[in-house]
Parts: sequence; structure tokens; C-alpha cells
Amino acid sequence: MTTQLSAQDDFAFCEQIIKRHSKSFYYAFSRLPEKKAQAVYAIYAFCRTADDSVDENRSNVAQLVAIDKLTDELNRFAQGQEIDHPLWRALGVVFDTYEMDIEPFYDQLKGQRMDIAFSPPKTMDDVETYSYYVAGSVGRMLLPIIASDSKRDCTDAAVSLGVAMQLTNILRDVGEDYREKGRIYLPIEELKRVGYNVDQLANSQITDSFVRVWEHLANRAEVLYEEFLGFISEFDKDSQFAVLASAQVYRGILTSVRQNGYDCFARKNFVTKREMIRILADSIS
Repeated sequence: MTTQLSAQDDFAFCEQIIKRHSKSFYYAFSRLPEKKAQAVYAIYAFCRTADDSVDENRSNVAQLVAIDKLTDELNRFAQGQEIDHPLWRALGVVFDTYEMDIEPFYDQLKGQRMDIAFSPPKTMDDVETYSYYVAGSVGRMLLPIIASDSKRDCTDAAVSLGVAMQLTNILRDVGEDYREKGRIYLPIEELKRVGYNVDQLANSQITDSFVRVWEHLANRAEVLYEEFLGFISEFDKDSQFAVLASAQVYRGILTSVRQNGYDCFARKNFVTKREMIRILADSIS
């Protein structure tokens, strides 16, 4: 009984993290059966911890110390050592319950290191490679939980969804990334091709050239969302709503940016509560 109560406390710790940081994901995945929902919460908590290792430390040295600490903990976890922390205890239950793969957890940490040693992506391939490590890897982590009964390999579909979501993040946060982090995630070669320069971006100029680059990435994201949707029937019946709702809500951010005149500099683009309810209702039907 004590062990069961302890596990519940550990998963509750992870649940609070997703609840605090992503209300839309929480709403979608909280509708999973309890054990699956708890597993998703634990994976989200790991990814959030990795992300915070970079975002909550200002200097590269502090960021590296934090990510090295998390890497060391993951190494110990992979070797079967017990780590006295709610996150790792919860993940231990997840790995005991599902046929988990440790590799995408390491890939996630590699993505965070790419952020620490950031250099602007030159090509679209560079953007997608980065997007795999920070987000496509999450799709692979979740796969044993949400596609446990599939007769087909859904790995590419799960990765496509993660990459599409990360491209959406990039397109939503162009202004914030530059203003707060001094970073440009749009491919430099594409910006040069259309004649849009860094000064224009720094001055939040929304020109035809900027829209062409933005739409180039958005169209790629749309293709990846469609690739994922083509596999939705392969995911576990009890998990289809959660992944479909998450995908459609996130995809709706692209529509929001377009409706706001491609202003991803001064405006915070998001799916309104009313629109989210409509999307979720469509996902159920």
C-alpha cells in the first residue's frame, strides 16, 4: 500500500508539471486511461526538466552543468540505479509497464545541447534535424504508450507529428525568440533566397518575402501533420482522441498566425478557448 501511495504521489508531481505548463496537452492527455495518462505526465515532466535546464539558466556554463546533471541521472537510470526523485521513480514505473526505448530520451538531451551551442540553421534540413531532437524524440518516447497494439510501425508518424509541432512553435515565436534569446530558427538560406535580412527581422517587418519564408515552413508542417493523420487509425483506440486533439489544436496555431496577418512579432498567437472546444468536439466525432 505504501509503495502504491508513493507511486501516486510521484505521478501527481509529474501531473502538476504538465498542468502548469501546457493546459491544452493536459486536457487532451488527461482523457487517457489513468495508467497511460500518468505515463504521459512522467514523460512530459522529463522533457520539461530538460527544457528548463536551458531556459532557466542564463549562462552557457550553468546550462551545461544542468544538462550534464540530467544526463548523468539518465545514465544511472538506464543502468537500473535508483534515483530518489519523483520524476525518476515515476519513469521507473513507466519503463516497467511499457516496452520503452531509452534512445529518444538521450536524443531529447542532445536537442537541448544544440540549443546551448546554438547557431542559426542554414537549411530547412537543419531546422528539421533540430526539430527532431527537441520534439520528434518526444513522439518516439510516447509511442509505446499510445500505439501499443499497432500492427504497423508508427515511428515515422509520431516523429512527423513532433517535428510539425516544433515547426509550429518556431513560426509562432519568431519575434519572441529573437527579442528574448537573440535567436533565428528560420533557415538562413531561405531568408537570403527571398532577400529578407536580419535587420528587417529585428525591426519586426512583415513583408511579402517574410511571408514566403514563413509559409515555406508552414507548408512543410502541414505536410507532416497530414502524414501523421494518415496513421491515426493505427494508434490505440483509447489514445486516438488525445493525439488527434493535440495535433489539431497545435495545427490551429498556424491558422491563428495567418488570420493575424502573419504578426508573430508583436502578437501572441494561440487557439482561442472557443476554437479549442470546437476542435476537441470535432476530434471526438
